[in-house]
Amino acid sequence: MAELRYGKAINQALADAMRADPRVVLIGEDIATAGGPFGVTRGLLDAFGPARVLDAPISEGAIVGAAVGAALCGLKPVAEIMFMDFVTLAMDQLVNQAAKARFMFGGRGGVPLVVRTPHGGGLSAGPQHSQCLEAWLAHVPGLKVVAPATVADAYGLVRSAIDDPDPVVVIEHKGLYAAAEPITSPLSAVPIGQARVVREGTDVTIVTYGAMLGEALVAADRLAADGMRCEIVDLRTLQPWDEAAVLASLARTHRLVVAHEAVEAFGIGAEIAARMADIGFDELDAPIIRVGAPFTPVPFAKPLEDAYRPDAARIAAACRRAVE
Repeated sequence: MAELRYGKAINQALADAMRADPRVVLIGEDIATAGGPFGVTRGLLDAFGPARVLDAPISEGAIVGAAVGAALCGLKPVAEIMFMDFVTLAMDQLVNQAAKARFMFGGRGGVPLVVRTPHGGGLSAGPQHSQCLEAWLAHVPGLKVVAPATVADAYGLVRSAIDDPDPVVVIEHKGLYAAAEPITSPLSAVPIGQARVVREGTDVTIVTYGAMLGEALVAADRLAADGMRCEIVDLRTLQPWDEAAVLASLARTHRLVVAHEAVEAFGIGAEIAARMADIGFDELDAPIIRVGAPFTPVPFAKPLEDAYRPDAARIAAACRRAVE
């Protein structure tokens, strides 16, 4: 039983995909010689050479634009945006070009592009380097969005994203890169669009993704001491999300809490709550509760950032409200 870090799992996924398919190329700021801002691409330049691991200028529009063109010409590029905040500078290329190509071409060709980008706070990186903007991307027809929470899923979802014929955004939490887990079985691809029940329960369902999975597990442990059994569903994929799995869990517990680090307003949780209030109305025994960040930029100061970010205590409080 070996232990593997989240960032290393992504590195391994990239390396395995590049060995399996010579069309897979990497492009991003400082990903070659420096190995990326968080060390995720370390060693890949030596293994595959500068023709397949390309350092780009500090221009997210150029990075994603070049990757879209490469994908249209037969390559399978994996573009890295150093911080998710800067995806704003590549929205035309991603939203108007990559996401629309299959539709514009009458279904005859897609853009097999992967965009990797870290989101989230916890590192005192300030309001321009800590945002969770996944709801923006999940709102765009033509894009798939995944957010791995575990080491195995980090490997598996990156492999599936690279194999997908259409554009996929892989959202990685900065706070997870150093997280290590024991690996008890060979790593393999994880299907896009399938959630996972991480913990079974009977009293309330917690739906979450990314780094909030860890907080949800802590909350569930605390609540178990009081006799409350929480079921935890890790979405893994945000678009298309597995509403059947969430509905099935709601049918078992009849109460629902949705937790994410992103701002609560107009977020992923709002979409899940709206759908479950519609298709799962007959299963609900209590109002759906969302847990998210307040509607304000991410603070820089650690005490303020800690107060801003949702945590196990807030998730546990929401679960208690749901069963009152």
